[in-house]
Amino acid sequence: MTASHPDVSVVIAAFDAESTIAEAVDSALAQRGVSLEVVVVDDSSRDRTAAIAAGFSDDRVKVLVLPENRGPGGARNAGFAVARGRWIAVLDADDALFPGRLAAMIARGDAEHAEIIVDNLQVDRAGSLAGEAMFDQSLMERIGAIDLAAFIAANRLFESTFSFGYLKPIFRASFLDAHRLRYDETLRIGEDYVFLASALARGAHCVVEPKAGYLYRVRDGSISHVLAVRHVEAMLAADRTFLCDHELDASARQAQARRTRSLLRAVSFLTLVEHLKSRAPLRALAVALRDPFALWHLRMPIGVRLKRLSLLCDAAWRRTAPILTPTGARDGRRAAPPADRQSR
Repeated sequence: MTASHPDVSVVIAAFDAESTIAEAVDSALAQRGVSLEVVVVDDSSRDRTAAIAAGFSDDRVKVLVLPENRGPGGARNAGFAVARGRWIAVLDADDALFPGRLAAMIARGDAEHAEIIVDNLQVDRAGSLAGEAMFDQSLMERIGAIDLAAFIAANRLFESTFSFGYLKPIFRASFLDAHRLRYDETLRIGEDYVFLASALARGAHCVVEPKAGYLYRVRDGSISHVLAVRHVEAMLAADRTFLCDHELDASARQAQARRTRSLLRAVSFLTLVEHLKSRAPLRALAVALRDPFALWHLRMPIGVRLKRLSLLCDAAWRRTAPILTPTGARDGRRAAPPADRQSR
């Protein structure tokens, strides 16, 4: 491809990412076998994120500074609007790419006439690069492709440590433009899931590159960021909007019904936990009687439960924007994390 139309645009939405943005950009620039541009969208950060990104002398790096915080979806939309690549890749500001990742994915996507390619991820816990792949490579090889029903079915809350919602796709830009697909900027929870599900619902062919090419970081201390009932309720609301906007076939409807049940059970479980923490046993009993499945989650070994909560919370905690007060001023807190990455 020519310099004006590179193979891929790597869009990095960044908020208060001064400690990680340089490594993210470096990893994108180090890609082998493809022409690219890196679009860093500073989402009205309060630190030196924009200055660090602007300090790269490589003319392939472009920096947009948003005057107001638009959240991860809005920042990515701003990056998509100026992206010139044939493909668009999304990179979180505190993650990184392995050097051959994009070339391998694009080769597979072109060979299989796909509109979306996903690959495996390597999980970096506490700065240890010797992490394991998020999904077993043999599993990814067997899957081959992911349709809407399979994607929805693999995004049920609390039923596995990782779900397909953690995948970091690259998209064929012409498909996104033809279907006018962009992130819903009203969503601060589950926007990644809805975006990919919407593309699949519009007929995108999604293929799988089994090897891990994306370094996904799990931060220390994320367990302190508690998943709350309101986060899951927001996911349910987003799903209702998705169902209004798209017609699903029978298998996708069945998968959605199972996902909805998992979210409703998660609401019951989290409500039960809140009542137990507040020493309200009668209210907790009422929840358990209304939805016995809330007790099933309590039977899960505490270590497993905490591990899943930690990963789920971390997934979007590191991407979410500061909460706005009624007057519009930032109060310095981060929005509570959603249950999928997306933001993780």
